[in-house]
Amino acid sequence: MSPRYWPAVVAVAGLACATVAKADPPPNADPALAPWYQGLKQPNTGISCCSIADCRATDYRTEGDHYEVLINDKWTIVPKDKVLQHVDNPIGRAVVCWTPALGIMCFVRATEI
Repeated sequence: MSPRYWPAVVAVAGLACATVAKADPPPNADPALAPWYQGLKQPNTGISCCSIADCRATDYRTEGDHYEVLINDKWTIVPKDKVLQHVDNPIGRAVVCWTPALGIMCFVRATEI
């Protein structure tokens, strides 16, 4: 993507996050983790992965050379450029930040023992 389009991409992502941020977090969400969710940034862009309202603990699996996450009872491929590397995961389970409009914004693997 041409660098001249980055301002538009950032504006659209910010607007989508601002709109979605008004959504309620999942019923079992721990409000104490909200700052952790807000601190997640998309790889290569630094754009926020949005908020606790967009991110969910999820089941995941490895298929070949990629991850898949369970979203709305469907296995969805995680784009390689959305996998956050070297992120401490206080939840322990895998986390996907996703909206219907933007798709997968970030993915954090489960804590590995």
